[in-house]
Amino acid sequence: MSTFTIILLLVAVGWFWLDSSRSREIALGICQQASQQYGVQLLDESVELKKLSIRWPQQGLRIWRQYHFYFSKDGVERLQGSLALTGIDLDYLDFDFSVIDVNTDRNKISSGTVIPIKRHNSED
Repeated sequence: MSTFTIILLLVAVGWFWLDSSRSREIALGICQQASQQYGVQLLDESVELKKLSIRWPQQGLRIWRQYHFYFSKDGVERLQGSLALTGIDLDYLDFDFSVIDVNTDRNKISSGTVIPIKRHNSED
């Protein structure tokens, strides 16, 4: 291998590492903001990369990443959520909305309280 090829390969690996770090920080920020908005606790204060692929949206070639994270509505139960980024753009954010009532009036909830959960029974 030539020296130029090795340098090019090292630059590509460095760029990918920096881009992955930036995407992870963006994903973590989105999870933290959504956790505050929905009144749940983001567990471990981290996101975990689960899938990686390449997409070709209108903006051109982008790396698609899917992250998983854990949250709790009451501090006891551990629930899993996920989000996906194409480049640095959010594709989707998925909390387990079957246990989070997103229609609760946030003005009536003081900081540190848990959003009341409405369970959906199949018998209703």
